[in-house]
Amino acid sequence: MHRSFIVGSLAAALLSGTALGASAAEYFDRIASFPITANLPKDGDQKAETVAEIITASEDGKLLIYTDSPRKALGFIDITDPAQPKAGGSLALSGEPTSVKVMGQKIYVAVNTSESFTKPSGKLVTINLADRTVAAECALPGQPDSVAAHAGVLAIAIENERDEKVNDGALPQLPAGSLVVGPLDGDCASLKTVSLTGLAPVAGDDPEPEFVDVSDEGKVVVTLQENNHIAVVDGKTGKVEAHFSAGSVDLKAIDTQRDGKIELSGSMDKVAREPDAVHWIDNNRFVTANEGDWKGGSRGFTIFSRDGSVAYESGASLEHEIVSLGHYPDKRNKKGVEVEGVETGRFGSDNLIFVGAERASVVGVYRDTGAAPELVQVLPTGIGPEGLLAIPGRNLFVATSETDLHGDGGVAPHVMIYQRAERAAPAYPTIRSAKNANGQPIAWGALSGLAADKTQAGKLYAVTDSVYAGAPRILTIDATKTPAMITGEALVTRNGAAAEKLDLEGIAVAGEGFWLASEGNPEKGLFNRLIRVDAKGAIQEEIAVPADLEKGAKNYGFEGVTVTGSGADEIVWLAVQREWADDGKNAVKLLAYKPADKSWSAVRYPLDSAEAGWIGLSEITAAGDRVIIIERDNQIAEKAKVKKLHAVSMADMKPRTLGGELPLVQKTQVRDLLPDLKAAKGYVLDKVEGFAIDAAGDAYIVTDNDGVDDSSGETQFLKLGKL
Repeated sequence: MHRSFIVGSLAAALLSGTALGASAAEYFDRIASFPITANLPKDGDQKAETVAEIITASEDGKLLIYTDSPRKALGFIDITDPAQPKAGGSLALSGEPTSVKVMGQKIYVAVNTSESFTKPSGKLVTINLADRTVAAECALPGQPDSVAAHAGVLAIAIENERDEKVNDGALPQLPAGSLVVGPLDGDCASLKTVSLTGLAPVAGDDPEPEFVDVSDEGKVVVTLQENNHIAVVDGKTGKVEAHFSAGSVDLKAIDTQRDGKIELSGSMDKVAREPDAVHWIDNNRFVTANEGDWKGGSRGFTIFSRDGSVAYESGASLEHEIVSLGHYPDKRNKKGVEVEGVETGRFGSDNLIFVGAERASVVGVYRDTGAAPELVQVLPTGIGPEGLLAIPGRNLFVATSETDLHGDGGVAPHVMIYQRAERAAPAYPTIRSAKNANGQPIAWGALSGLAADKTQAGKLYAVTDSVYAGAPRILTIDATKTPAMITGEALVTRNGAAAEKLDLEGIAVAGEGFWLASEGNPEKGLFNRLIRVDAKGAIQEEIAVPADLEKGAKNYGFEGVTVTGSGADEIVWLAVQREWADDGKNAVKLLAYKPADKSWSAVRYPLDSAEAGWIGLSEITAAGDRVIIIERDNQIAEKAKVKKLHAVSMADMKPRTLGGELPLVQKTQVRDLLPDLKAAKGYVLDKVEGFAIDAAGDAYIVTDNDGVDDSSGETQFLKLGKL
């Protein structure tokens, strides 16, 4: 029906890790990250929800303005120095801002003032940029959702969104939405309402316009998301020049089950695109983000010609790249990575397309070729990227995030700033995966423990934690590559099937196989286990801790495992994350298991005191005459204070039998990891969970991204060098 250009070489490049963007000399790297809580008024509720949704910039690119719907305000960020963004304060509005656009010295804000779903209302507020005073307010014929301005044309999508609690969210739910257009220099009387009813085969009497953009010729493209329809309107006359269905996509090799594992073996046929954001690429083509809302969501993006023909369909290609980067959200399998935002911009000779995946928290950067676009790189963002903004005049790109967890002790929404320059390679990702035997990317995430091969420098092993309880695995990492490459996987099995009820948090090399530490959680029916597997991941032995000790176990159990000695003197050490019932305050056990006689003993380890939250252990690694331990708090971003490596001398590791007084070891700080984590210019990630020293003596750390569950999905795999 539509012509689609899908090139096999592009798919190969997506998965190769080396071919991706190989011909490009310029990449974006993140240079700053701004928490929007820094813009909250001091006399306001510091814990109430705040978001950065849609973003725009002054024409000189030195001031960012974003919508904060929950706070009914606009936020301002001074990026005169983009590497050092500064809080610019906020401006309260009498309603919920849904979209914003700067043109010249005016800020145009779409404001929702609806009383209810059935009585929608809104207004266009024009604000003087210089002094942030209201210059004009124009009543709108309903609830606005998107505003765009270009080429002398102002366009506003009036969505009049449906109530998802009524009739299971099915359409129609009147009143119908519409499009408003007008001249930029006009007054309220010059605004025209363009009817979009009767266009779409899907609920044509109830169009719900979602997003608008204006071309250099003043043509307005508008998406009707729930109607799975697109219209092109002349912005000066209001005439509908073209309209067409957004169509559907057959998706192959995708994950469709929410089962604690990522398997790219499913398919979905005739998935309605239901596009959200839309942006012109040139005067004849535009790109849509196919998020879906009602019934659809095709996990990718589409380039349309103005007549409605498909020039390119991404299918599952971006999603496969996201799987290889560890950002795939297994718990959101209905719509996968949920592509929601798009942006375009010409940087030098390159026309770039930016594609935001809301549930994967990344932005794909593509180079427009006129046919199949070339994926250049993928940028990490805050949780739930919504607003995307290209600032070509300053070689900058900006992404907002709308997911706010700060009121519950998590991370606040951030505005992240990226700068394009000549580089040998982009800074992100720091680790990715190669293809498996089926030609698909090796799926991964939630890396929670590291171990090093004893003979081969740069060869490491990692385990995945309970996020992937349906498929616990041991991954092989080639750290000699940049980025590090996950090259192999071994399923942990019990009696030939995937081992269930495991939360793998630690791994150590044991002869031809491995020792694994599985963390207990009594609330979930999980028990702390020391597990010995062969090289293929088959469980050979499962060892429980003594019953009296398990009674005192809490939700924070085994977090690391390492081995000292050999033969009859072999001891397997296990780090317990936090205090159990029989521990004193700020002291945790390092358990010692001796395979020769199956005996248990322990020492105690002194924890730092937490300023907020808690502090615990994440890893233990034998290193010559000492063991190295990760000690960290559970705090994130600016609240993070303790992310450290400590050493304990082996001479101090003299365990005693359980049940009596245990010796307290002494620790020495080896490295404060906060500077390493801050070097990525994002916010400090909370879970540093893996540490290993390879055969050449180089140290590595890795963060756990929680399988993209209430996380941005970002993983930092860092080579620290010699300690």
